[in-house]
Amino acid sequence: MTSAPTAGKAGRRRDPEKDARILQATLDVLAETDYADVTIELVAARAGAGRHTIYRRWEGKDELILAAIACTDSADLGPDGLPDTGTLRSDFLALLDPNWMGGSERRLRILSSVSAMITRTPRAVDAVTRAIVEPSTAAYRFLIQRAVDRGEYAPPPHLDALAQVIPSMAAYRAFFMQQAVDEEFMLAIIDGVVLAALREPSAADR
Repeated sequence: MTSAPTAGKAGRRRDPEKDARILQATLDVLAETDYADVTIELVAARAGAGRHTIYRRWEGKDELILAAIACTDSADLGPDGLPDTGTLRSDFLALLDPNWMGGSERRLRILSSVSAMITRTPRAVDAVTRAIVEPSTAAYRFLIQRAVDRGEYAPPPHLDALAQVIPSMAAYRAFFMQQAVDEEFMLAIIDGVVLAALREPSAADR
């Protein structure tokens, strides 16, 4: 078996457009084939790039897939890019993007491949958490805290845990149950879990 080129060698400055093309090609291949059949060669051919170009940027297939997933958020999850509609529920709804990863069917195929990667490569769980769950958790925490600060809700006793609910349940459904994370599912979590918990009086108020 031919050994992979060493990753991270010094060379010419990276081209962001080429990176984006490679990552998009990775998502396209993931949507069309199973995880086991995804190869650097397939991605390189789809992106019109050399396999050495890919290996200079990412150590291997798993790192490439994780990078592609991590860059799929169309919304800026930093505080300055988050919605500010005046109500927490509307802020949550503004974060929902039905076209994320090209729509529900394509998204489910891609996330199913990522689920297979997690099953075969346990270390990928931490990488997926860092790439997807943690940024989303930080965004939800910011939105909840801002709603509390403007007096919409009382301070929840477990803000950090509450901020984890939506991204964690969505990730579990997508990666482990391999079911669609659609608007109906997200609304059930938003209204039935997170907002319901915020409306629940604290022990000190009872």
